[in-house]
Amino acid sequence: MLIKPKKLQPGDVVATVSPSWGGAGEPELRWRYEQGVKRLEEVFGLKVIPMPNSLKGAEYLYNNPQARAEDLMTAFKDENIKGIIANIGGEDSIRLLPYIDFDVIHDNPKIFLGYSDVTVSHLFCHKAGVSSFYGPAILTDFAENVEMDPYTIEMVNRTLFSNKIIGEIQPAKEWTSERLEWIEANRDQRRTMQQNSGYEVLQGSGIAKGHLIGGCIEVLEFAKGTELWPDKKYWNESILFFETSEEKPDPNLLKYWLRNYAVQGILQKANGIIFGKPQDEMYYEEYKAEIQKVMREFHLEDLPILYNLNFGHTEPKFILPYGAKAEINCDKKTFTILESGVE
Repeated sequence: MLIKPKKLQPGDVVATVSPSWGGAGEPELRWRYEQGVKRLEEVFGLKVIPMPNSLKGAEYLYNNPQARAEDLMTAFKDENIKGIIANIGGEDSIRLLPYIDFDVIHDNPKIFLGYSDVTVSHLFCHKAGVSSFYGPAILTDFAENVEMDPYTIEMVNRTLFSNKIIGEIQPAKEWTSERLEWIEANRDQRRTMQQNSGYEVLQGSGIAKGHLIGGCIEVLEFAKGTELWPDKKYWNESILFFETSEEKPDPNLLKYWLRNYAVQGILQKANGIIFGKPQDEMYYEEYKAEIQKVMREFHLEDLPILYNLNFGHTEPKFILPYGAKAEINCDKKTFTILESGVE
């Protein structure tokens, strides 16, 4: 069992961190960071403080992984800070591993939120025995042009500000992956939304229940074979969640990675899998074909798999609490989180 952090309340102090790419501190992106902070203040009533190194820019943070780790440790240690939110992902937060004190995280459980390369920081929390939250980041979802998406706002409120059961997660009605340059001139330009087709059952029948574990599938590759890789027991009776990044990896890579999970015995231990919507819906059909191919290769055609869920590299998005019990209902095509994410 992972420790659940306490829920957020209006007036709480949250810290912003840059555990990966340091773009939030670049002068031309500072407006974007400030826009995200403003939403946390105005939409959710939070007080926001940046950690000391988090806005020192991309080059400094790239060269100083220990400074990024220090910010994480400082935020967890500070009793006044009730939540920690990542500014953005990146590609190299695995370099923080030598500087992480897992006891600090374990002894100071609090909400930690982010996605993409932040998967590695979620694994820090997981190893420390604390549940964290795979979800929105400052520069993307909170700083969305014009306004935050109501779907994302609802999911933040349901998951982080309430200790009630999170319940059924409806598919978003619309989605976007449109890339508009992060320049101030675009601040008032809304991204084009597309109709969402909802969840697809790739295989399986009936109801599958299990605790959530997963992340960005490319980033999980960085952690394999390290002390961060979850013990075998954590894969038992799990609902795996996987999603792909803006790199839009070749479908063959997805096949190779899933084969590795199969030979590790992880797919066989799981009770079900959910897959996030691929960015831009690129390789939408090709990914499905490769997933089903691997399941056939390992005689796992009955494992319940739900596809095209609104998490990861798509907007708007819902939030997945690590370790929380969830349910896939193949007959009704639904996904439900069966407990609260917070105390």
